[in-house]
Amino acid sequence: MNKLEMTQAIMVAKDAKSLTWEGISKAIGMSAEWTVSACLGMNSMPEKEAKKLCEFLELPTDTEAALIKFPLKVWDQKIPTDPLVYRFYEIMGVYGESMKEIIQEKCGDGIMSAIDFTLSVDKKEDPKGDRIIVTMDGKFLPYKAW
Repeated sequence: MNKLEMTQAIMVAKDAKSLTWEGISKAIGMSAEWTVSACLGMNSMPEKEAKKLCEFLELPTDTEAALIKFPLKVWDQKIPTDPLVYRFYEIMGVYGESMKEIIQEKCGDGIMSAIDFTLSVDKKEDPKGDRIIVTMDGKFLPYKAW
């Protein structure tokens, strides 16, 4: 089973059981954000969690093997058309260089790790319309001179 087939099997099981990502992630003891990423094939899942997930969703062992396999992190480089995904692309287009300036002013010449990294997505009730809070927490990695 490849990563695409794995993702399809997970999505079918999730829908058939009327589960949420929050419920699935709690069942395996991981965050929802990371669990979704692994289930969509963008992260490898440790063996213990892959086994829990497959047991919880009643998926075959070849799904477990695909979850454990290291991913090839390649995605479409075109501008996304899904409105929600596009907005993040737009945010980076408008604020990406500003974020870079501020990060480098505060920390020096370097980058934020996407390996030593956590992501959380929360909802805040607001009388003017619910708000979405996205928090990215990555280790600062300074560029090295030699």
